[in-house]
Amino acid sequence: MDQRLTLLTVGVRDVAAARRFYVDGLGWTPTLDLPEQSVLFVQVAPGLLLSFFDAGLLAQDMDLPPDAAPTAHGIALAHNVASEAEVDAVITQAVAAGATLLKAPRRAEWGGYSGYVEDPCGVRWEIAHNPGLTVDADGTVRMVPVE
Repeated sequence: MDQRLTLLTVGVRDVAAARRFYVDGLGWTPTLDLPEQSVLFVQVAPGLLLSFFDAGLLAQDMDLPPDAAPTAHGIALAHNVASEAEVDAVITQAVAAGATLLKAPRRAEWGGYSGYVEDPCGVRWEIAHNPGLTVDADGTVRMVPVE
């Protein structure tokens, strides 16, 4: 198996709420939006889609009972930006679009600057400025410790 990720599917209780937040609130462009099938796909990086799928239907697709529906509470997605000011701006934008502020932006013990929000469906996002993280033109991610 190749070391890559093509699709990250997040089980949510309300795909319409995800659509209102990401498409209407944040202005993201859907790659494929299938309201009748309770799924929304958005491209978040070269070769990477983020999918919001009805949690009950996702459990069914996995041959699991509805009470085993996977949700996003066990993970946090991260959005890295170029500066501390941009962290503040993105968190402000997310809250204005309907996110709940979980942790106000501040210096992180690992040396960067970050805060956390939760979208209306329970998906948690870290918004961070990590000066030790760079992305090359070919998409290679490099990380070094930040002092």
